[in-house]
Amino acid sequence: MTRFIAFLRPLAAICFLSILSVAQAQSLEDMFKAVKSNDASTVERLLQRGIDANSTDTRGDTLLMQASREGHEEIVARLIAARAKINARNASGESALMLAAIKGYLPIVTRLQAAGAEVNVSGWNPLLYAAFEGKTPVCKFLLEKGADIDALAPNGATALMLASRQGHLDTVKLLLWEHANPHIKTAEDLTALKWAAKAGNSDIVALLKQAGAKE
Repeated sequence: MTRFIAFLRPLAAICFLSILSVAQAQSLEDMFKAVKSNDASTVERLLQRGIDANSTDTRGDTLLMQASREGHEEIVARLIAARAKINARNASGESALMLAAIKGYLPIVTRLQAAGAEVNVSGWNPLLYAAFEGKTPVCKFLLEKGADIDALAPNGATALMLASRQGHLDTVKLLLWEHANPHIKTAEDLTALKWAAKAGNSDIVALLKQAGAKE
């Protein structure tokens, strides 16, 4: 009998760990659903039950990234308070700040930056993301916080080039006002002016020429 009990103990432990693992997986799934649906009370409850604020999904997105992308400011605040890693990057190199910037969620951008989110990062960065979608208020805020206005994307583009190509006149005006360099060229010899002209953005072409840009 003693041997039989000794034999059963490891099996019981394995079963217990298996049940615990399934429960944790379910709780994590519930957490991501709560973040996506903006269910702040469930997020808080699961955090108190021990769900890691830095949990990631299969794509490498953290809870904070998802909340920032969805525009859920209260959940962002709760995750920050739970010591979520502000500058974590997903498989695409995106941070929570970049994901909030491209959507134009200025309150979340402001909160993340105040919590230590890096404005200047290598490769794609928050300003480039915001300029691409014409999120002018976010661009203005990032520049006020020291964003490098002429930082280059991996393809050699600047924020001014992206805003010019996408036809975001107000963003182009802001960038030129803040002294963005209209003469920078990509490896393919493309400038903000050439991109604006190619896209048929005649109002931006005129604006760039007024700023001294040449063919």
